[in-house]
Amino acid sequence: QVQLVESGGGLVQTGGSLTLSCEASGSIFRINTMGWYRQAPGKQRELVAAITSGGSTYYADSVKGRFTISRDNARNTVYLQMNSLKPQDTGVYYCNADVVPTSGGTTAYVYWGQGTQVTVSS
Repeated sequence: QVQLVESGGGLVQTGGSLTLSCEASGSIFRINTMGWYRQAPGKQRELVAAITSGGSTYYADSVKGRFTISRDNARNTVYLQMNSLKPQDTGVYYCNADVVPTSGGTTAYVYWGQGTQVTVSS
C-alpha cells in the first residue's frame, strides 16, 4: 500500500507565495514521475507540473516562470514552490506519483493524494 500526503495549502493574497509538499510512504520500490494537478471549481483537473526521477520537469504554460517543482528522492517527497500567485491559481492541488511497489514485478501504479486547498484572494 502506498500513501501520498500533501501539506502547505492555504489562503494567500495576489502576488504571494506558497510551497506545497507531498510525501509518499508505504511499500515503495521506486517512484518514477511525480506531479502536481489542480482542480478549480467547475473545471476539470489539470496538470500543473511534473518531474521525473532524473529531474526533468514539465510546466503548464499558465505557471511557467512562477512555479518550481522539485523532489527529494531520499525522502520520497515532491515540492511545488508557487510564486506571484494569481486568483486563477485557486483550486484543490493534488499530488500524483507513478510508483513501482515492493510487492514484486516492474508494473508501476498511479497514486493520488487527498488534495490541499489553495485560495488566492484578489
